[in-house]
This record gives sequence, structure tokens and C-alpha cells, in this order.
Amino acid sequence: MVGKKSGKALLRDEGLERTDNNMELSTWPVIPPINQKNYYTDYLKRDDQYLAFRLQNEENRNRMAKTAKDRDRALAMKGHDAEDADMDGDTNMEDGTEEAPETAGSKVIVMHLGSQNLRIGLASDALPKTIPMVIARKSATCESEDQEEPNPKRLKAEDGSELEPEKMFGQEFSSQYSTMAADLKVHMRQNKRRTLPNSKEMVVNYNRRTVPETISEHNDPMRIEWTEINNPAPEYITGQEALRIPDLSNPRYKLYWPMRHGWCNEKDYDSKRVLFLDISLILEEAIKNQLGLTSKKEWPQYSCVFVIPDLYEKSYVTQVLELLMREFAFARVCFIQESLAATFGAGFTSACVVDIGAQKTSICCVEEGMCVENSRVNLKYGGADVTEAFIKMMLYDHFPYAEINLWRRYDFLLAEELKKNICTMNEANVSVQLHDFHLRVSGQDTRKYTFKAYDEGHLAPMGLFQTNTFDNSHKLKGRRKLIERSVDIYDGQPNDPVSAAQSEILSALAPPAANGHVNGENASKTLDVQSTPSRPHHTNALGRVQDTEATPRSSVAGSPAPEATSIPHGGGTSTPAVGGQGATSRAPTVEERDDIIPILSLDDAILTSIAHATRGEERKMREFMGGIMIVGGGSLIDGFHPFLEERLKNLRPGFAKEIMIGTPPRELDPQVVVWKGASVFGKLNQTNDSWIGQLEYDRLGHRLMAYKCMWAW
Repeated sequence: MVGKKSGKALLRDEGLERTDNNMELSTWPVIPPINQKNYYTDYLKRDDQYLAFRLQNEENRNRMAKTAKDRDRALAMKGHDAEDADMDGDTNMEDGTEEAPETAGSKVIVMHLGSQNLRIGLASDALPKTIPMVIARKSATCESEDQEEPNPKRLKAEDGSELEPEKMFGQEFSSQYSTMAADLKVHMRQNKRRTLPNSKEMVVNYNRRTVPETISEHNDPMRIEWTEINNPAPEYITGQEALRIPDLSNPRYKLYWPMRHGWCNEKDYDSKRVLFLDISLILEEAIKNQLGLTSKKEWPQYSCVFVIPDLYEKSYVTQVLELLMREFAFARVCFIQESLAATFGAGFTSACVVDIGAQKTSICCVEEGMCVENSRVNLKYGGADVTEAFIKMMLYDHFPYAEINLWRRYDFLLAEELKKNICTMNEANVSVQLHDFHLRVSGQDTRKYTFKAYDEGHLAPMGLFQTNTFDNSHKLKGRRKLIERSVDIYDGQPNDPVSAAQSEILSALAPPAANGHVNGENASKTLDVQSTPSRPHHTNALGRVQDTEATPRSSVAGSPAPEATSIPHGGGTSTPAVGGQGATSRAPTVEERDDIIPILSLDDAILTSIAHATRGEERKMREFMGGIMIVGGGSLIDGFHPFLEERLKNLRPGFAKEIMIGTPPRELDPQVVVWKGASVFGKLNQTNDSWIGQLEYDRLGHRLMAYKCMWAW
């Protein structure tokens, strides 16, 4: 029997005895683990840790120090004797000539880019300079020669011959136009307006037999000064001169419009670099020719206020910021949203701003100097669509100048002039009237046409409320071809701003999901939205307006559309959003949103925006209903404001007393209100924290936008 071993022998025999020399395994200090229950850091939690705030505070301190020194110097000068005072006075006069106080805003350039016009000027100017947002470049052919079909598009017979004017736009347009004319006649009779039963026949018969009168060029006092092409011919021409280049010039020039429908024009460009280069050239020529700043060495002394849409694209804003800071080398740059600038220009604190431009209509509610994010709506139609619809209606009624083609420059300007002179929303002016115009073409004698018009000038702007009148088939061509979506650098998700009102409109326009959702290759085919329904289109927000005590909800974008909602498809037909076997309403995905044209009747869109801005609060609802402000060139149609007011009152009779359509005060042109507000904003540079300087942009780039914007970037 083996005896029990001692502990010492056990360590020795089992190999467990310690044999080291008590030295540490490493000379590196051992750091104890942090106590997870009690630790704290203030990293990026104080303003002085941000470069943008530090530079701003430093500038404020320097300004305060300079003000204090100037005050002390002025007090010291008062204590001198008369002789010294006279001497100092002379010195002060000399100093005054060197450091004369500048007019507020004289060193601030304000830019507002539109799809059709650019408005630019100094903040100290009373009104901006307006030039077309177009550039003409050398090309083998002009734009009218490039297009196979004229604009508006005409159908042809099977043998290629011309069709009758009543058939050249298809059966759908013919029936729709006839329906609108019949509805107008009924409405006029209800309002005791006198209507002649054979008004249409009088117009058609007169237009059929009228012939133009030829006027020699030396007898035409209003002849046009066409742009002369120098030798050697310049590579590009911008502004009004570009529109006055003869179509058959030698060499040929082709017009490019960098902005279309409020987006960058990806359809007509093959390179993103060339697209923004054209924007840069148009702005550069405008600064040199319109503002007189011919030397680029002066530009670093100036600051810039740039107007951007309410629902902007981040990639566009960051590209413009780089352009202004790098190419133009402005000292400082800041951005302001269109609707906020409109309230600055009108002097309103709260309003529902409706901006009807040439190709884009935006709606946004502004409250106490901030755009209500969920109320922002961006619709892709405007005054240019009214022009095209007006020409189609005139051609339908045997317009004597049947060869009109809006791709030609002189025809485009002629159509704009006719729309301006004839279109009206006032039913009292709807009657058979005789008009005339002069067709001036380079190298040809002037032709004077006379024609009669009846209701075309009233029904064309009605397309803003019956949007299937417009041709929307081309508005998504080239979308996302050059400029990708902006995505978050951390999770890769799209981060362009969205709003509940816009999402609800897109949800109502999206096709219903039948047997699964649409994605992949089928998305673009299924979501090819071409037109909108002619009957009233009420989204969920409009239905909720009636119940003012409704409980606010966080999101309504994905809620189902009501039975009355109709959904437009490629062929212009309307089908109910709810109903039909296997069809359910749904919110479109991010990819599908780019395949839907946001188009809704103007009155419904306004009520949708207000509904999302107020979230069921009756007091706010009444405030916004009574503060609807219409701006933009598309609103200059005679009688537009009372007509829209009547439409809104019919849709919401409970708010009939509050609904009021306002105009900009002080008889300010609605086209320049946004620019005027941006110029007012540019004069507030002493108290404005949203300026981006060169130093901070060099260090942080467009990441500064998160700290500098007055809204959530």
C-alpha cells in the first residue's frame, strides 16, 4: 500500500512546481479594462469642436474687436483741440474715401436657375437680369433637323399623307378636347354667360380660308435683329442671342437646355461633365455680360446666394457647390430653398407657396421661416405644357399657320407670345375674337396671319387641373442616365429628401400590385406613367381634411388610396386603385419612384400639401388656406387667381370663407419674387450662419452642408 505523498513531493513528482524567476512576461504596461458602467466622453458634443462653428465664432470675435477699436478711435478724436480736430478731419476724409461703406449686398451675387430662364443679379439690385437658360453649340444639324417628328406630334395616314386637323392628334385627344369644350359651354350657361351655338364653326370656317399677307422686310418696323455669326464662328453662344441664331445658319448651331422639368437634362447630354460645363458657361457669361464683372480676378471678392428647389437632389447641390467654390472661387456661398425665398420676397412669415414655373410646379407650406418638410410637392408640368396644349388646340381648329413646329426657335418664341396674349381663365373673355401675328423668319419676308380663336385660350390652361391634356411621354427619358442617386456613405441607402405629401401622390399614381410587387426589369415597363386622369383625383390627405379632429399619424405614404382614386397608365386609361382581383395599393420602392411622373391636378396638390403641413389641426388649416401665395411665370394667365380660388372652394366648401389666393405685395412681378427673397436673404450676412467659406470647404468639402443648412440636410 502506497502511502500518502506530501504536497512538496507532489509538486516535484507531478511537474507542478513553479520554476520561473518571478519576472513579468512583457515589459509593456498592462492597461486595466474600462469600467463599462461608468465612462463618459464629450467628443463632438460641443460647438467649439466643429470647425464650422469655430471659424464662425472667430469671425464674430474679430468683428467685435474691430467695432470696439473704431468706437475708441472715434471717442479719442473728439477730445482733440480744434486744430488737431481739423487735421484729423482731413485725415478722416481721406480715410473715408479709401474705406467708404459699401452698399448692403453690393458684393453678393444671387442666382436662381430655372428650366427656361436664369435670373441673376447683385443683392443690392432692385430687380434681376433674366436671360434664357440655354446654350448654342456648333453642330452638324440644328435641333429642328435632328427631330424626326414636329412638336406637337402629328399622326399621319397609312400612306404617309397629312391627316385632317381633327384627326392628326388621335381619337383620345379629340374626344377629350370636345368634352372639355362641352363642359365649358355648360358652365358658362350656368353662370348666365352668352354663348353662340355655332362659335366653333365660325372659327374653323374663317381659319380655313384665310391666307397670309406678305410684308417686305424694309416695311416691317418690328423686324428682328438676328444673331450674326462672326468669322471665325464661336464655339458656343448663350442667352437671348442663342435663341436668335437662324435655324439654317452657317455653321449650324444646336440649342441645349441644361435644366429640364426641374432636373438636370440627362436626356440630351451624353456626359455629366459636359452637362455641368454648360451650366458653368451660362453662369459665367451672365456674370460677365449682365453684371459687368468681366475679370475673374474680381470674383473672389464676391459671395453667392444660390436658390435650390424645396425637394432637391443632393448630388445636384453638391456639384453646384463645388462649381461655385472651385471654378468661380467665390469667397462664400450659401443655399436657400425656393419657397422660403418666396416668403422672404413677399414679406410673409407663413404661407402656402405655389410656384408655377415653365416646366415644374412646386408647392410648399412655410411656417415661421422654415419649410414644412412633409408638405413639399414637386410636379412636372408648367407653362411650357400649357403652350404646347394651346398650339395643339389651335391646330385642331384649323390654325392658318399649320406648319408651326416648336422645335424651331422662331416658332417657339411665337407660341410663347401667342399664349401670353390670348390665354385667359376669365370666362367673360371667352368669345370668338379676331387675332393676328407676324411670322418673322431669317432671310424671308414677314408674313402676317389673321385667325379667329374661341375657347382654346381658356381650355389650354385648364390642363393644370385636367393634366391628361398634357403630353407626358417624354418627361422620364434619360432619367438617371448620367447622375446616380445620392446614397448614405454608411448604409448605402438613398438619402435624397422626401416628403409625405410627395410620397402619397406617387403612391396614388403607382400601379397596383397584382400577384406580387413589381421589381427588376418589369418595373420600368409597368410604371411607364404617361398621363393623369381627367376626373378629380383625391388622395388620402384630401379625405382627411374633412375630419379635422383626426389623430395625427407618423406616416401616410403607404396607406391605401380611396376608391375614387384613379391611376394613370401608359395608354392614358384610368383604373381604380382599389378593386379588381388581386390588386392592392402600395407605396413604390425607391427604384420605382424614378419611373413615376409626379403629376396631379393643381388644386388637389395644394390641398394635399396643406393637409400634410397641418396634420389635422384646424387652426393651422385655416391659416394656410387663407395664405396661399401664387408665384412663377406660369401664374400670369389672366383670371388665374379667382379661377383657382373657386376650384378650391368647390373642393372644400367648409373652408370657403378662409380660402384666399394672394399675390406678391407691392405689385412685384411673380416671376422675380423668389430671386427678390434670396437677395433680401443675402443682405443678412452679419447674422447669417449658413455661409460656407473657402477654408472650411477645403477641409471638409460638402460635408459642411450638414452644419450650414437651415433645414435638415
